[in-house]
Amino acid sequence: MEEKKPNKEETKKEDIKAEYNDNEDHRPEYKKKRVLVPSITAIIFLICGICYSIHTIYYKSTDDAFVEGHVIRIAPRVAGPVLHLNIEDNQDVKKGDLLLEIDPNDYIAKLKETKAKLEEAKAALINTQNQVTKCYSDLDFAKAEYERYSKMYEKGISSKQDYDSSLNKLTSAQANSNSAEARFNEIQASIKRLEAEVEQDELNLSYTKIYAPENGLVTNRTVEEGNYVQVAQPLFAIVPEKMWVVANFKETQIADMKKGQPVKIKIDTYGGKKFEGEVDSIQRSTGSRQSLFPPENAVGSYVKIVQRVPVKIIFKEDISNYNIVPGMSVVPEVKVK
Repeated sequence: MEEKKPNKEETKKEDIKAEYNDNEDHRPEYKKKRVLVPSITAIIFLICGICYSIHTIYYKSTDDAFVEGHVIRIAPRVAGPVLHLNIEDNQDVKKGDLLLEIDPNDYIAKLKETKAKLEEAKAALINTQNQVTKCYSDLDFAKAEYERYSKMYEKGISSKQDYDSSLNKLTSAQANSNSAEARFNEIQASIKRLEAEVEQDELNLSYTKIYAPENGLVTNRTVEEGNYVQVAQPLFAIVPEKMWVVANFKETQIADMKKGQPVKIKIDTYGGKKFEGEVDSIQRSTGSRQSLFPPENAVGSYVKIVQRVPVKIIFKEDISNYNIVPGMSVVPEVKVK
């Protein structure tokens, strides 16, 4: 009996059926899996979005924030070569420590010269005072003599020559007295000026020694022993230990922000640590308004930009054991509700 050969159409159907069975994409359980995974993923994203939306209602955060601190820049008030330098880079100094001394010899000599001029003026004042006393005495005598000759001349007892002579003596005595008084006042003014110069020279001499105005660390030192320094030339800076954070929040974030609200402070240097802080104050103007060239919005090409408002945040815990310095990047999170 002859074996029946399958035709081409049946062979093609069998091949398609085998391929369908081998491909798991067409299995019912895989179809269920393909529908379930995207659904779960969508639910997770929805939950995360809801949680984030709720979180943004109660907390406001920004990455436009930095550590700030007072930087006290030290500059001399007098010029001269540096005689002694008592500091090193990043040295810890205490308030009142002698940091630097400028050669004081020129200022000592100037002070001595001014004091000598002052003593000379005081001696001249005493001499002029004696002259004023003598002029007053001569003036009193000339007045009495003039009055006597004037009465005698009226009665015809004295001559016209004696009367004119007494009048000339009175005029001369009055002029000498006025001149002596003017000289006396001039020397007095000169003494006051010299006393002021002595005081200024003493101040200049004291300025040759520079003391630490505050506790802190020496930074950015540019001076060496022997350098000739000029007035107001920056030499170095002292950074005190007290630090805070300036966070530039968007203007849409500060509606519910108030002084005293708690803050979580995350510093990039200490990624796993969150420092405790609180809002200290909110600046009364935006950052762009306080810039050197504030924007002029009354122009035709105006484009609205969300402004930033600086907010000062202080630390509520001791940070002296951490290397926190001005300029570090910070991400603060303020609880507003």
